[in-house]
Parts: sequence; C-alpha cells; structure tokens
Amino acid sequence: MEAFDPDRKEVIQRAKNAGLELMITVGSSLESSIKAIELSEQYDFIYASAGVHPHDAADFSDDIYIKLKELSKKRKVVAIGETGLDYYYDNSPREAQKEVFGKHLQLSKETGLPVIIHSREAEQDTMRILRESDIGNGVLHCFSGNMEMAEEVMSMGLYISIAGPVTFKKSKQLKEIARSIPDDYLLVETDSPYLSPEPFRGRRNEPSYIQNTIKHIAELRGISYEDLARITTLNAKRLFRIGSIAEKPEITYRIRDSLYLNITNRCTNKCSFCVKFHTDYVKGHRLRLDREPTEDEIKKEIGDPSRYNEIVFCGYGEPLQRLDFVRNVSAWIKEHGGRVRINTNGHANLIHKRDITPELKGIVDSISISLGAQDKDTYNRICRPAVENAYDGIIQFIRQSRKFIPDVRLTVVDLEGVDIEKCEKIAEELNVRLEVRKFNVVG
Repeated sequence: MEAFDPDRKEVIQRAKNAGLELMITVGSSLESSIKAIELSEQYDFIYASAGVHPHDAADFSDDIYIKLKELSKKRKVVAIGETGLDYYYDNSPREAQKEVFGKHLQLSKETGLPVIIHSREAEQDTMRILRESDIGNGVLHCFSGNMEMAEEVMSMGLYISIAGPVTFKKSKQLKEIARSIPDDYLLVETDSPYLSPEPFRGRRNEPSYIQNTIKHIAELRGISYEDLARITTLNAKRLFRIGSIAEKPEITYRIRDSLYLNITNRCTNKCSFCVKFHTDYVKGHRLRLDREPTEDEIKKEIGDPSRYNEIVFCGYGEPLQRLDFVRNVSAWIKEHGGRVRINTNGHANLIHKRDITPELKGIVDSISISLGAQDKDTYNRICRPAVENAYDGIIQFIRQSRKFIPDVRLTVVDLEGVDIEKCEKIAEELNVRLEVRKFNVVG
C-alpha cells in the first residue's frame, strides 16, 4: 500500500528484527495483488494472497476473475482474498459484494488455497454464504463478530484471526473471544497499515507491532508470549502451507514457567474429550511419540530442574504406565532442586495390581487426578476405560494419594452430563481440591 512507499524496506527489516519468521502481504485488488506478489518474490520469507476486497466488488469482472485465477498459480501465492462483505462502508452494492464473495470462495475450492475473509457488520449474509459454499479452508480475518458466530465459523473448520483492536480498553467482547478460542483455531495479524494496537493506536500500523497484540492476547489466555507466538505460528504454517513444521515429537515441552515431560502415548482411557484424537499438538508442541524416551534423554532435556516452577509428567498418555521411569526421574529432579507434579488418570493401582502411592512419597509434590465425572456410569461413557472398576479404583487411588503426597487435586472437564456440583461434593468429602477444565482448553 502507498502508506509504506517511503520506507517499505525499513518496515520489513523492523519486522525481521522483531522476530517475525514469515509474513503474508494481502491483495485487495487486482493491482495490489500483482504488487503483493512482486514484493513476495523479492524476499524468501514473504508470501502473498490474490483477491478483490468487497470495497471494489462493483468493478469486478470475468476478466479480473480469470486474472486472479492465473495469479493463484504463482509460487508465492498462498491464499485467495481478501474477500467478503463490508456493510459498514457499503463502497460497493451489497448484491455485487455477495456475488464476488461467492466467486472467491469458488476459486478457493478450485485451487485448494485457503480464503481470507472480511466481514464487517454483515454477519448474517457472511454466514449464509459460507454455509452454502461448504467452504472449510480459510480464516475470518480481523474478527469482529460475536461468540456465536465464532463457534459456527470454527465448526466449519475455519480459523479466527485477531488484530490490534483486541488491545483497546472498550473491546470487551473481542477480548472474551480472544480468551476463549481453542488453540487450534487462533491466528493473529496486524492488518497493516490499519488497526494499530495500543500504544500505537492512531498511527500507521506495521508488522512489527504484532508483538503488542500477541502480548495482550497471551495475558488474556494466561499463557506466555512465547506460548502464543508458537501456537499461532504453527497454525499459520499449517493453514497457508508455508515454512517448515517440526516432524520430531518433543519429549519435554514448556508452557508458561513449567516444563512438561512427554514419556508415553499409552493410556488406559479413550476419553471423548482427549486432544490426542484430533491433533498431534498441544500449545504448538508436537507430542505424538514415535518411541518412548529413555531416562537419560529426559534428564538431558531437563537440564537444571530448579529453573522451572514445576516439572510435570503429562503428555499424550498415562505417565504412571511407566512407574519405574517416573520414580527414578522424579527422585533425580528432587535431588537437583526441582518440584514434581504428575497428571494422571488415577488407574495406576489397577494397572500395576498393587497400591503404588507409597512409592511416590518424598519424590512427588503434587498430583492431579482426573475424576472425570460424578458417577461410574457417566465416567465409563465419557472416559471409556480399558480397566475394570476404573471409577472405584480412582476414588481409592485419591484416598491413598492423600497419605503420601502433599498436594492432591482432582480435575473434571465441563462436558454435557458432568455434574460439577456433585463432583465438588465428592472432592469435599475426599478433602481435596477440584479444578474444572474447560472443554477444548489444554495446557
């Protein structure tokens, strides 16, 4: 855009200096799409999209559509759009906007490229057209809708991208949406030169300012800047098929100030809410193991245990399947000044056919046990255990854990059919704390 004509190279360099790995410059007209592609071809870390903004829908033609289709074949073009509906400015007739939007969605499906969707004060028509198109590959950019719209968009498989306005004090609804979107559907953007985040509001926006937006959203979600940057980078790479994605699973992974140990895929539950059944990633970390790590490998990855708030046995499986491993590594962590927590499904005594809780005394500071539900029938339906008498075994495991571990807590997920009040009563009777996890929020 013209706003960057005086210092485009400097703006790009500031973005690199700010830590941006990849960027997509977005086409909003045939002319700007061509310029975006030309710019992307000058830098290996910049990509482009090709499309016509709803503001210019009145000038759209079959000839422009053919040219966009040709541009979509360019090596650095990774998306169709920006397209959509804008009933706030109404710079083009609404019927023209709807027709052009539909053509972009058709082009997205023909090319297999994701579509970048603009929707401003046009939620009803946007959603109707998306439903009719059966599109499932794209992003609602600079999202400004409500939570109901966000949930339907995500149910279609589309991402939601949050821009600078989330940092504004009065953006309460957008803040709640940014807080609630599951990790797997979240993107961030600048929309440069528009929508500068605080403290740059009112000034020309530029890519380096994404740091401020990421920092604010991370605070809303209770995670670190690094966590959110990793999550959204992975999502962007997967959606736009750019950059490289690590194929090797992580045996240790950091979230906030804690280090998590991923030691097995094996589990005696097949919980309906378990993240591992629909993704290999948690908070941007690839966790599905191709083999179980050794004790020496884990210790080497941990390094100095005292650097972390706590070290947590929690991956894509039940850690106490590997009881000897957990005991040995926990003892080593404690010897080196670390704090140990185990996240478990509570089946350990049933797995090993003995009470293993005394073996955790002195080497485990905290244990988080998945209660799952208020009764065995609901538990069996939700968690689908492979061991008999699982629910009764969990209750007994909780009682025994209290004798040997200083901090014992229970967890449930707020699924339909789970009676939180009854779970709270069970926790109270067992004299432990209950934590309620939100469905689709992991880590």
